[in-house]
Amino acid sequence: MSTRKILLGLIALVLLSSFIGIQLEKPTLYIIGDSTVKNGSGKGADGLWGWGSLLGEYFDTSKIRVDNRALGGRSSRTFITEGHWDDILKTLKKGDYVMMQFGHNDGGALDDTSRARGTIKGIGDERKDIYNPIRKVNETVYTYGYYMRKFVNDAKAKGAIPIACSPIPRNDFKDGKVKRGNSDYGLWAKQIAAQTDAFFIDLNNSIADQYDRMGADAVKPFFPKDHTHTNLQGAQLNVSKVVEGIQKRNNCDLKSFLKNK
Repeated sequence: MSTRKILLGLIALVLLSSFIGIQLEKPTLYIIGDSTVKNGSGKGADGLWGWGSLLGEYFDTSKIRVDNRALGGRSSRTFITEGHWDDILKTLKKGDYVMMQFGHNDGGALDDTSRARGTIKGIGDERKDIYNPIRKVNETVYTYGYYMRKFVNDAKAKGAIPIACSPIPRNDFKDGKVKRGNSDYGLWAKQIAAQTDAFFIDLNNSIADQYDRMGADAVKPFFPKDHTHTNLQGAQLNVSKVVEGIQKRNNCDLKSFLKNK
């Protein structure tokens, strides 16, 4: 066999191997958020679970990877400033998905000595220069909407598909109805999704509707420690609403990876 034929055969083999490698590379669903999405290590410590720790069970993981990067105590701001978002951007690729849920920790102080994790309320362009006593740096703090827009726009720039979720409701009933986020973070997450043409799952209202049907006494056992963090049963209810939201999103190919479409 001539050297030329051997060379051409090797080139064809390399090209074929590359093509197969590309074909076999699965998309990844990245999940980002706070402790209501992944509590602690995500393995049920202290009986508390975030819904993101259960979401992978609903997907055909031979076709898609599910990577829950949520981290307790983080706001939309600190998930970025601590470098967690940059870590994801290093591997985020075209065809991946990013599902985000923030808001529970965004309402705190901007520059207190215990957390310094709050964001400015709303979705506008407001900003405030502060000294961050935790990180010991000067920092410009922006609105909740600014940080959520950054997640969406950065994901799109990588060719990934962003999905914004409104934050799950707390166990906070008044006159038989659970308090909703339709005037703050739930509304703002919806507005950012509309503004950036991202997919949106209204977890806040869909779960709140279910809580209202169940009643305060039936919902209370879901929250064994406080009014924010759920046990396994509460997380199972929450993740079922995430899956329901995926199934209802028109033109969202993520639902094609679900076990039960």
